[in-house]
Amino acid sequence: MTTIGLLHPGDMGAAVGTALRAAGHDVVWASEGRSEATRSRAAAFADVGSVAEVTARSDVIVSVVPPHAAVDLAEALPPFDGIFVDANAIAPATARRVGDAVARFVDGGIVGAPPAPRLYLSGPEAAVVAALFAGSPITTEVVESASALKCAYAAWSKGTAALLLAIRDYAAAEGVDVPLVEEWARSQPRLAERLAAAERSAAAKGWRWIGEMHEIADAFAAQGLPRGFHDAAAEVYRADGSATASAESPDRPSTSPDPASAT
Repeated sequence: MTTIGLLHPGDMGAAVGTALRAAGHDVVWASEGRSEATRSRAAAFADVGSVAEVTARSDVIVSVVPPHAAVDLAEALPPFDGIFVDANAIAPATARRVGDAVARFVDGGIVGAPPAPRLYLSGPEAAVVAALFAGSPITTEVVESASALKCAYAAWSKGTAALLLAIRDYAAAEGVDVPLVEEWARSQPRLAERLAAAERSAAAKGWRWIGEMHEIADAFAAQGLPRGFHDAAAEVYRADGSATASAESPDRPSTSPDPASAT
């Protein structure tokens, strides 16, 4: 039986931990400094107190945190000679920085929603990590670059959602939002529901996508492609999140939440 450390169990991290337990592994985590919401999500896992204790007890560590926290978490990790899986939404260059901070590295990218997303993996020990999920709700696939695939996928799924939010705001500012929705119903009937889905997702976790959009912008720029699409998408999510926070939940975090609250 393999012991797997989970840093840190937000909604997606908790789904990963639950899948690993279903596959027959022990899952440990560290409650030190974590929120009550995180403690509740992690109730099924063994709490060993501190990150240092997680590294001492684990054969594999899986990091599932907001993009802005990925490198800091890896660089602050106590010495660990097991496999470190970074399953965060980061650019390939950022993933390499994470890899430089640990002894054994597997790059990961999660696509889909809990409880059964897909986990793409890359690196020399990717197949070892993939085997850990056998018999679990999470399917795995080994690819050339998991972080690049995640960036490419989210560039469309979350980038176009941000575009719809910006179009909504522009149409409202010009007083043409109602006829626009009517025209969509005639010629683009799927767009109204896509906008509604974008609004729901942005309200729930758009704050986390700000960093992800900048990571995608970095990834595009590294290949000589325009970064402006996704830098702009980040600003859309920032503005939308600020409006939602002030209107609905004044104490909701915007740019610097508890890393464990990621999904």
